[in-house]
Amino acid sequence: MNMFLEAMEKILADHCTSADIRRVEAGGSASVLWQHIGEAGFLDLLLAEEQGGAALPLPELFPILECLGRFAVPVPLAQSIVARALGSARLPAGMVTLATRLRRTEATGVVCQLTPYGATADYVLARDGDALLLLPCATAQRETVGDPRSLVATLRWHGPEPVLRLSEGGERLSAMAAAVAAAMLSGAMQRTFDMTLGYCNNRVQFGKSIGKFQAIQQQLSVMAEHVLAASIAAESAFRSHGSAPSLLVASVAKSRTSEAASLVAATAHAIHGAIGMTDEYELGILTRRMHDWRTAYGAEGYWNRFIGAQILARDPSLADFVQAL
Repeated sequence: MNMFLEAMEKILADHCTSADIRRVEAGGSASVLWQHIGEAGFLDLLLAEEQGGAALPLPELFPILECLGRFAVPVPLAQSIVARALGSARLPAGMVTLATRLRRTEATGVVCQLTPYGATADYVLARDGDALLLLPCATAQRETVGDPRSLVATLRWHGPEPVLRLSEGGERLSAMAAAVAAAMLSGAMQRTFDMTLGYCNNRVQFGKSIGKFQAIQQQLSVMAEHVLAASIAAESAFRSHGSAPSLLVASVAKSRTSEAASLVAATAHAIHGAIGMTDEYELGILTRRMHDWRTAYGAEGYWNRFIGAQILARDPSLADFVQAL
């Protein structure tokens, strides 16, 4: 375990409890958590040392992002780390989320649809073709989507003035956003499985723990298969020695983790029964984040179409294509 991961886990254990998350979901401030994160220097993990960063390699970033997923963080920490790396530390202080699709409306309007952490972020670093725009959320109209506890929001601007404009980096943003969401999904699914396994061992029915019933064991086995496959796929996106994963490898990671998320969440709730739906239990927090992150930056259907187009556009066989990933 690297020192960054140890420090991150301690901060989150102290300041990202289920009560803290519910407070943010209800519209409360996340300033205390964000302050501790900023003071610890986590925002600059990917920046070069000459820029005051840690120059952390991507393989070492992966377990930290998984940790964020396990704690179902209510702030765009992972996105802010990526945004500061893409912006070469020129970004203002505050929480920055990512948007991989920016749509222009009318003459001067701009929309970032279904933006992860759009409900809490201070800024959005959005892809505009190959360019990047940093837009202030304070001047945007925020529209929450679905469950009011979701942190996803559609952001609309009328004649926005970007805080920062970068001429390149669009594809890197898309690749990093997909990989980050995959890593956080992996962490959330692992925590969900651990909670479900513990519940099965402790919940007694007909004189024995429900985990000893064959039907429950079969569900746990399938659940474990999906959690492990998702973890392997997510980690593969961070095996790059460059500053960002390839878009193709990131798309495979996001596709596989998004596919697993729905199955893992459904199985966890089926096994837990009614207790899994109560506000006092943490399962609902995890599965809400999993559903948010599953669709973030494209769900499995979106990325499967992209992967299929890449396969059809290349000469090698499917086996060669897989081996080259």
